[in-house]
Amino acid sequence: MMILLTAATIAAIANIASAQFNYSFPDCANGPLKSTVVCDTSKDPATRARALIQMFTDEELTQNTDNVSPGVPRLGVPSYQWWSEALHGVAGSPGVSFASSGEFSSATSFPQPIVLGATFDMDLVKAIATVISTEARAFNNAGRAGLDFFTPNINPFKDPRWGRGQETPGEDAFHVAQYVFNLINGLQGGIDPRPYFKVAADCKHFAAYDLESWEGIDRFHFDAKVTLQDLSEYYLPSFQSCVRDAKVASVMCSYNSVNGVPACASSYLLQDILRDFWGFDDDRWVVSDCDAINNIFSTHNFTSSFTEAVADAIKAGTDVDCGTTYSKNLPAALNQSLITRDDLERALTRQYTSLMRLGYFDPPASQPFRQLAWTDVNTPGAQALAHRAAVEGLVLLKNDGFLPISSKGKKLAIIGPYVNATRDMQGNYFGTAPFIVTPFQGAVDAGFQVQSSSGTNINGTSDAGFEEAINIAQAADIVIFAGGLDNTIEREARDRVTVAWTGNQLDLIKQLASVGKPIVVVQFGGGQVDDTELLSNDAVRAIIWAGYPGQSGGTAIFDIITGAVSPAGRLPITQYPANFVDQVGMTDMSLRPDSANPGRTYKWYSGAPVLEFGHGLHFTTFEFSWQMQPPARYNIQQLIRSAGKNGPLDLAAFDTFPIRVRNTGNLTSDYVALLFLSGDGGPTPRPNKSLISFARAHGIKAGSSSTLDLKVTLGSVARADERGDLWLFSGSYQLVLDIGDGVLTHNFVLMGTDTRIVRWPQDPSA
Repeated sequence: MMILLTAATIAAIANIASAQFNYSFPDCANGPLKSTVVCDTSKDPATRARALIQMFTDEELTQNTDNVSPGVPRLGVPSYQWWSEALHGVAGSPGVSFASSGEFSSATSFPQPIVLGATFDMDLVKAIATVISTEARAFNNAGRAGLDFFTPNINPFKDPRWGRGQETPGEDAFHVAQYVFNLINGLQGGIDPRPYFKVAADCKHFAAYDLESWEGIDRFHFDAKVTLQDLSEYYLPSFQSCVRDAKVASVMCSYNSVNGVPACASSYLLQDILRDFWGFDDDRWVVSDCDAINNIFSTHNFTSSFTEAVADAIKAGTDVDCGTTYSKNLPAALNQSLITRDDLERALTRQYTSLMRLGYFDPPASQPFRQLAWTDVNTPGAQALAHRAAVEGLVLLKNDGFLPISSKGKKLAIIGPYVNATRDMQGNYFGTAPFIVTPFQGAVDAGFQVQSSSGTNINGTSDAGFEEAINIAQAADIVIFAGGLDNTIEREARDRVTVAWTGNQLDLIKQLASVGKPIVVVQFGGGQVDDTELLSNDAVRAIIWAGYPGQSGGTAIFDIITGAVSPAGRLPITQYPANFVDQVGMTDMSLRPDSANPGRTYKWYSGAPVLEFGHGLHFTTFEFSWQMQPPARYNIQQLIRSAGKNGPLDLAAFDTFPIRVRNTGNLTSDYVALLFLSGDGGPTPRPNKSLISFARAHGIKAGSSSTLDLKVTLGSVARADERGDLWLFSGSYQLVLDIGDGVLTHNFVLMGTDTRIVRWPQDPSA
């Protein structure tokens, strides 16, 4: 059986690829499918999709496996672009088009996920995702976006050099897992919503992906060597939360190989773990990262031809190729019997079942989301939420009591590369914002008398602008320095080579310090830079980490500086000393310290961090107490019996720890409670400590108290052995509230027989 592409098919594909994508819906009222099972809404989505796919010819099957699907005109199935983006708001991408002006010329631009991670506010994350999906649906109804969005990025931010760390909520696997659960809930309109997804989200990049390009090794060639213990305990919990618990519609396999097998050709990852272990069923689909199918042969040299590469990928479980390698080579794979028609039908049935669940084939009147329009985009509520997110995500790294300050009668010199930042405030994967408040504008709006100067470029080596900066500093009462990281270096396809301040920004701050005016440094960027010098400089009275705060960033920064809102954000990543980059290579995927690795993240790092994960100062003071004294011992077997058989054991309750937080200062403030666990149970080396629960209390007034219920699961207490199995290990443990030595501690003993609560799938090829 030989499949040859017709001239009409080739022309249709070329036209779709070259034009701004125009979305339409199948016509089930008058089109060719109107009397078929496909349009029968009384049938389940999988049955309807299967009936549709069985009508496709072999050629039509092979040509609808790319992200730009030409559809099947003879059946009234329109072309479709699977690739839209919405990382922190509807974003420019192949499937999203913004109008040049007027309606649909913008979408709400929320802070980057790394800033949302710093809020430790999961209700906020869900609310933001709900707004994003509402705006995404409105764009789709106007023909300006698809229904499938390649978001979120949930690879934990293990190495501070990673260029895409800004796209993630942070370095801790438990924290990322809670983030993604709430995000998917908001994006898709609930946990496995019926009958309709609001939009289809996509968790990426599966798996062990956190390198772009480092010392000649890039993500297209990289083979991540990862132990089962690290996969189970660190690299994959966020994906388990996304797939098993939040029921995400799709997953993206990554560019890299994992233990010798390209991720998009790995049946161990895509079948054994994803589908068999986590229950990723056949109304959900896997898409490759863009051109990752091509890389199976071209860079990983895993096969001897592209034909073999596409066969391996589709049989392993990659259903959609973000690229054109499938459509170009699947016909030959089918002709050579490397794949069967059943393989193709399975892939397309998964795709179209998902579209059925998005209401793609259903009457508009039957769907709650087909009525959303431009009036549902950039609403006052959405803009207020973007502002709130920016405020909650700012982290006060240093303050000697100088902040907050009144703007009344104050002359302010605002200096640095981010003074007039606009798009740089958004980070990457952004859309057109309705407005962006720059740091300069934020200062003006706050009532300061403001003069400004960039002083230097973000990576500048010339001091030509220093004189102007120093002159305006001399004429001011207060100096604000707005600088940090370069988003053209810290981004996709590029990793940082240093975690030190770039260019001559520190030199400029030193010279500004000599003027004798108080300095507040506002530090931008998704990752951290070594602030040792600024922390020890007495002229630098305060440091605020702002990340990439989005459209209301300038307003949020000066809300904190003036005390309109009190800071309560916490660092979602460790701030390492600059020499960390000389101690371990980015290609080393191990977490635990050894002779060639100081350890990764707060859980394993054996050195002295500049600032710890979870660091964040306040304008007020708090007192803490246990609402009820926790037990001194727990019995493993009793915990297992109490869990019963309802759901996975790792999600079963261990205990709930209510804590009372009393504001003993003079200002209303939020407080983020971080509960850590350390102990002597389980394999060595053990983590320094592990985050096991967190919550954010809002608006605790001076003299008032709030109670937070910190819920802990068996999975949070468990540890992974070398096979990746999760165990409850007997031993002595300590609960610690907050970072460092904590503000509240409790010791307990876990008694009984060590018990495995999760059996991790073993790699049959290992």
